[in-house]
Amino acid sequence: MTVSRPNWGLIASLRSKSAGLFRLFAVLGLIAVYPGAIAFGNGTFEGVASCAGSTCHGRAEGNGAVVRQDEIATWQEPSSASGAHSRAYAVLAGRRGQQIASSLGIGPATQAPECLGCHATYAPSSQRGERFQLSDGVGCESCHGPSEGWLANHYARPATHASNVSDGLTPLENPQVRANVCLDCHYGSESTGQFVTHSMMAAGHPRVSFELDLFSALQQHHDIDDDYTARKRKPNAVRFWAVGQAEAVRRATSLFAKPKFGMEGAFPQLYFYDCHSCHREIQDSDQRRLTFQANPERPIPFGNPPFNDENIIMLSAVAGALVPGQAENFRSASRTFHQAMGEGSPGAAREAAGMLSQRARALSNALSQRAYIDADAFRVIEIIGGNATRSRFTDYSGSVQAVMAIDTLLNGLVSNGRVTAGAAAGIRVNINRAYAAVEEPNAYSPADFRTAINSATTAIRRLQ
Repeated sequence: MTVSRPNWGLIASLRSKSAGLFRLFAVLGLIAVYPGAIAFGNGTFEGVASCAGSTCHGRAEGNGAVVRQDEIATWQEPSSASGAHSRAYAVLAGRRGQQIASSLGIGPATQAPECLGCHATYAPSSQRGERFQLSDGVGCESCHGPSEGWLANHYARPATHASNVSDGLTPLENPQVRANVCLDCHYGSESTGQFVTHSMMAAGHPRVSFELDLFSALQQHHDIDDDYTARKRKPNAVRFWAVGQAEAVRRATSLFAKPKFGMEGAFPQLYFYDCHSCHREIQDSDQRRLTFQANPERPIPFGNPPFNDENIIMLSAVAGALVPGQAENFRSASRTFHQAMGEGSPGAAREAAGMLSQRARALSNALSQRAYIDADAFRVIEIIGGNATRSRFTDYSGSVQAVMAIDTLLNGLVSNGRVTAGAAAGIRVNINRAYAAVEEPNAYSPADFRTAINSATTAIRRLQ
């Protein structure tokens, strides 16, 4: 077995140099969870303990012949991002969890369906096996599916990955499948307890943010070795990142198009909107401080809260680079959606959101199926940091997504051997400058960020 772990040097640098950014990403703490209530069918959830034997995934050291076999230890890591899923239930009993639940009047957070949908493997009572424990948090079966059908034979010949999938194992090597499994909690879904409302955020719940390839690396508990590649093919960072962007747009717009999610009483559901366009320091002085900047690709009236379009910006960039035949249709649907948002007709906005969701689905399919080469990553980075896209970084959330994208794509080039770790480290100062520009939300300056992202893009361009 050969060891091919993620490039933790780059990721560790990302974490250490941008602590403020990752405070924003509560997914690495309070809400760092995959879904708990996906439509799994009628399979029984056998619980984490059913995977924890020393001959299975419970070894103290990852030295298994086919898989590492220390996956439980990785999942339980007490302080790093890789253990966030196992800590997800416990944080509900912490001070913050209790305060949020009290403000919302939903009873103890550890018992509230509104919380358990994402902070635990929230299987129906009738589908819980003898060893299942809700207190395990987000366990193996939240991601891999209820194990009743495949647990007993998934490791033994003649079982194959295809036969295990047929028996109910979730095929997470498929970027579209993985993205939707993650997005159920890292954005929201229609299932119980898997949608963070503005009321929840007002009570103290952090803003949700997500990027598929980066978060996959932070949670990775397997080696990309010959065994893995033979079973599931080698993953490609650009594919996962790009499909993740498409599925995020599709999920956001499809939920927004449903009135029960798009509205909260008499008001729009503000979860969908950019927080920082409204939540800025209020002051009355001779020198005004604008909380809103006009965006060239977002034709809405000045001062209206904009829809969170960070993934739309990224998907527009990737479409132009990798699926040019669909790029203009997507951009046109995006402009129509933003225009409808500014015209005050909920019906028109929902209809436009549905169309944009369809365009995102088409891009997701195309991006999932196409072949990838190293030049693709360079091309996408160039478009994200180029003049046409850079002018769209007027909002904090879009800027965060952009620097994550560039860092993720660079890390993919290192993993593929196209760029050396030394060369990547040499331009780390440029990427860190971009991270610094989004480290503190209240100090965010669009102009400073655009300058920083241009420097990072220029430095990466020299590596081609």
